[in-house]
Amino acid sequence: MEKLALEDFTKYKFISNTKFSPDGKNLAFVVSEMDVDENKYLSNIWLYNVDNKTINKLTTFNQESSYLWLDNENIIFSTVREEKDKKRKEKGEPFTIYYIINIKGGEAQKYFELPFFASDIEPISKDKFVVTGIYDPKYKNLESLSKEEKEKELDKLKEEKDYEVLDEIPFWSNGRGFTNKKRNRLYIYTLKDKKITPITDELTNVEGFKLNKGKDLMLFISNTFKDKMEIRSDLYLYDLKKESFEKLTHEDPFNYVYADFLKEKIIFLGSNMKEYGINENPKFYLMDLQTKEVKQIQTDFDYSTWSSVGSDCRYGSNSEFKVEDDYLYFETTEYGNSFINRIDEKGKREKLTTQSGSVDGFDVFKDRIIFVGMRDVKLQELYELAGNEERQLTTFNEWIMKEKTLSKPERITFLGKGEIEIEGWVMKPVNFEENKKYPAILDIHGGPKTVYGGDVFFHEMQYWANEGYVVMFCNPRGSDGRGDEFADIRGKYGTIDYEDIMDFVDKVLEKFSFIDENRIGVTGGSYGGYMTNWVIGHTDRFKAAVSQRSIANWISKFGTTDIGYYFVEDQQAATPWSDYEKLWFHSPMKYADNVKTPTLFIHSEEDYRCWLAEGLQMFTSLKYNGVESKLVMFRGENHELSRSGKPKHRVRRLKEITAWFDNYLK
Repeated sequence: MEKLALEDFTKYKFISNTKFSPDGKNLAFVVSEMDVDENKYLSNIWLYNVDNKTINKLTTFNQESSYLWLDNENIIFSTVREEKDKKRKEKGEPFTIYYIINIKGGEAQKYFELPFFASDIEPISKDKFVVTGIYDPKYKNLESLSKEEKEKELDKLKEEKDYEVLDEIPFWSNGRGFTNKKRNRLYIYTLKDKKITPITDELTNVEGFKLNKGKDLMLFISNTFKDKMEIRSDLYLYDLKKESFEKLTHEDPFNYVYADFLKEKIIFLGSNMKEYGINENPKFYLMDLQTKEVKQIQTDFDYSTWSSVGSDCRYGSNSEFKVEDDYLYFETTEYGNSFINRIDEKGKREKLTTQSGSVDGFDVFKDRIIFVGMRDVKLQELYELAGNEERQLTTFNEWIMKEKTLSKPERITFLGKGEIEIEGWVMKPVNFEENKKYPAILDIHGGPKTVYGGDVFFHEMQYWANEGYVVMFCNPRGSDGRGDEFADIRGKYGTIDYEDIMDFVDKVLEKFSFIDENRIGVTGGSYGGYMTNWVIGHTDRFKAAVSQRSIANWISKFGTTDIGYYFVEDQQAATPWSDYEKLWFHSPMKYADNVKTPTLFIHSEEDYRCWLAEGLQMFTSLKYNGVESKLVMFRGENHELSRSGKPKHRVRRLKEITAWFDNYLK
């Protein structure tokens, strides 16, 4: 077997967007891979036939990832294929073109076009659709113009690209750029007459919608704001026949996570955020459609309803909820794993998957469940759940297990401060020798309300293990999977979480004598980047550090990032006016004059979540105080560089990090 190479991740296959056909006989899903030469991702729709258990590739143009089943044999998907349409796109014209393809064969044909960037779409009938799309007031009259008038207007708008006018917060969003006055708007589109009818107004942002089985009623979750977006949302019922609204919001403020029709009722989940803030785990509720009476079900539930298990080997979007027959199916994160669950209208919850690892999305048809999973330190594959047994359906990434050397993480637990159990893992170097001393890398996860798992494939960790490093990682207080109280570190950043991480390192060194305690590095991204900055300002035990997409100064973060003004107030329990000193106390930059650790900073120019200014401030502070440091900035990238950045940029990032550690730890 060969060592896992740095570039091997450019050959991985990533699975996403699983959807059963209406009759359940076929499952469509998307497979994505990297094209390093073109520096982009290629995505195609595949089909799994449930009866004969065959898997076939449906599309081949390498740009099909957003789709829906129109009926049992036809799929529509959005793409830009023709040269004239590519030129329109280059000129900046907003539109979405849908093609239709029959799963039994034949070429895809143009089906219809929408004059905006569409996101979600569902058929009411073959002639009518519900769709959400980006409403931008700059383009609001574009569809009514002739071709010549449209080109003139686009030329005018091209000149406006040199300016940004901001009059609300947030004014930008990571991965989306400047978003001022842009909203995800809800529309009805009629194919026959190409009529587009907006359902929501110009200030309302729609977060999701669901149709009932009869397709005459629609639920949607939205947030209407002007000047400042608050963390709250509303629930609406829309009668498609009467074309009328009814506001169902039962408590204000409330953050609705998901809502759908369950039999003759509405099941929804969310939180009023009163006890644990914006990251509070959601609760389940049932609403009577007639009386609008609301009652909470599953009162003892205390998990997040999504998978927060970290990995750098995913691409594409996946469903985390599905109402089927008498149940709502959903995911939970519990310790370092995620599972599929279901709940009925009485609040009875069942955990359907029990194997450790990660569930990265699923779909359900009657009693059949197919999901994307990471199992036994393997990359993503499709699995079917039959009773309590899981059956692997695909082998896209099996070559890794057969051809490459990997390290299996070893789980360790210990009682930290306050007799609280802390969970972590240690990966031995590949080709480990008992009497040899090894350098080590401590990897700190982002979030902070996410988790690491021991059965999930993490490329950078596996690569470092193949390069002769011990890799260690843990889930300190603040992490997901253990309930609200464990995750709640509001106003405590850099205190109890720092203690847990340092105690974890102590326990690892105590248990594994083959680690050279004089050659340990530390790294992490986002919250992990914040903690890396914090760690080097509070201890000299690490001989090198790599801080990625980090936070240095909570005061500057408050006023610059897409989530800053509400995230900082919630998580640090202060604003620059209510308690300036508290924000400065929790800011790593305050302690930068204590730093002795050589540190590399990795940042993306378009990271609006942990803006470039955060890395620049910490880098400048270290340089000013004479500490060996370097900053590598990636143009055209955002907060997701390590997970979905351009292939060449992801290669360069990992090369920079590894070279830094090699220089100081080997």
